[in-house]
Amino acid sequence: MPLLVLLALFVVVPILEIYVIIQVGQAIGALWTIALLIGDSLVGSILMKSQGRAAWQRFRAALAEGRMPAREVLDGVLIIFGGAFLVTPGFCSDVVGALLLLPPTRTVLRRVLVRRFSFAMLADLPNPRMPGGRGRRPGGQGFDVDGTATEIDPRRLP
Repeated sequence: MPLLVLLALFVVVPILEIYVIIQVGQAIGALWTIALLIGDSLVGSILMKSQGRAAWQRFRAALAEGRMPAREVLDGVLIIFGGAFLVTPGFCSDVVGALLLLPPTRTVLRRVLVRRFSFAMLADLPNPRMPGGRGRRPGGQGFDVDGTATEIDPRRLP
């Protein structure tokens, strides 16, 4: 599955971007297409700056209130990705970047991500029936330790 995602990201998406740029260029002209690409990159960087500043202020306010700024951190990550998509030349990436930068769509996406990844994090937590979560161990399969145990009567302890 990850190979298909990488294939889509590095092959299909650039081909789609080139196709859309060519179609827009044929419809409005090459110079207007270039101007539009430069313009939306500039607008995207301005939008990223303003949204990033607002997210930073909310982050600092959350810390000042003494609460965990999880929402603010996720907003900051989405803003960074949105800005990167907007600065990247192409109309499809600009749409994705705008969706990541605009607060209403970012709120919806944040809820989806929290629901998705909090579920994944809970699946990795150890529980009494299955110690160690889903069996992921750093360093391989683990090992057995041979040893002996001696039961001591608690009444005989000093």
